[in-house]
Amino acid sequence: MASLAPKIEPRIRPLQYRDLEAIKRLLVEEHDLACVGTYYGHEQHLDQLHRWSELLKLLRLFPHQLSDQLRTYVWEQEHQLAGVVQVSPFNHSRSTWRFDQISVLPAYGQQEVGTQLLRYCLENIWEARTWLTEIEVNQTSALALYRHNGFQPLAHITYWSVAPEQLSQLATREPVLPNLLPVNNADASLLYQLDTASMPPLVRQVFDRHIQDFKANLVETLLSGIQLWGQTQELVRAYVFEPQRKAAIGYFEINLCRNATQPHEAQLTVHPAYTWLYPELLAHMAQLTQAYPSAPLRLDSTDYQPEREEYLRQIGAEDLEQTLMMSRSVWHKLRESRSISFEALQLSDMLQGLQPNQNPVPGRMTYWLTRTPPFPKHRRAKPGGALRHPQVRLRHRSWPQEF
Repeated sequence: MASLAPKIEPRIRPLQYRDLEAIKRLLVEEHDLACVGTYYGHEQHLDQLHRWSELLKLLRLFPHQLSDQLRTYVWEQEHQLAGVVQVSPFNHSRSTWRFDQISVLPAYGQQEVGTQLLRYCLENIWEARTWLTEIEVNQTSALALYRHNGFQPLAHITYWSVAPEQLSQLATREPVLPNLLPVNNADASLLYQLDTASMPPLVRQVFDRHIQDFKANLVETLLSGIQLWGQTQELVRAYVFEPQRKAAIGYFEINLCRNATQPHEAQLTVHPAYTWLYPELLAHMAQLTQAYPSAPLRLDSTDYQPEREEYLRQIGAEDLEQTLMMSRSVWHKLRESRSISFEALQLSDMLQGLQPNQNPVPGRMTYWLTRTPPFPKHRRAKPGGALRHPQVRLRHRSWPQEF
């Protein structure tokens, strides 16, 4: 009788370059069926993986944060890839991480495999204190998956598209931007203050951005230049400076497509006290798009930016998609971890560094309280009587003056 082959248990492992074809099938060809999360630009990311595979192999040899941008894990069962998860650090300190994409084939159980992929990242990336993700509001299975694993709603995001005809109409007016300046690393503190003032405290706490997040080092600049060169895009960044308060009150970043194969993409930040800048900055960005082939402009808005949404409706922008930003605190991870639990933490183990190594030297007060007082002459025992030591029998309310 032939012996049965041992069953291979499913496992989760990092992405290998031989998995690119299977990952492409999951993320692109079967994206509508397998996706249980939101990720924008996954097709361009796969093209970059194919194009720069040798360069990425070299980058993994160096302990640099660029290698963390490529953290992708796959769920493998019997040499078949049935799931993939991709995560990336959200800020420079890597205290907040983001789930970019989770895709699982429906035949393997999306909720079960998706939970295993989520828990694997939560347990193995210990530097993350907070997790972020962004889910389309119509993806009920993805919302259920993240809610089951401790994610809570943080903000609603709406994606807008401004048609080329509307951009041409906006470009006819001259914007009033007397102090529009280009962005460099010396302006990082100003952009950090603007970013801090433009969002609610809870969102600011989850994002956990610092001044270093608004600076670009040499390696990041070179890599961004290579990516933009391969995607035929041009990046323009500028901010509005308020000279009286010496602060930045508006900032925009726009990726201009040179061949109209993709829409122009923009990011916009405006101080809540200077909402009149929305028409001015959008008019300036519309003028920048006129030098390139006709293409729409895409940008987003959140539910705590009502003035931006109202202005986009006024100019006739199209509401493309609505998503839900969700976050998860590190305290959920501590409660769910098997190796660490609050019940198993002993106070004596936690405070070992505060335990004394030897008996303490008694002080003057300690010596006075613990020493045995001598027998006063007028309180010594009489022949055949009981001792009148104060520790045995105290008949007076106070010690004599000599003590």
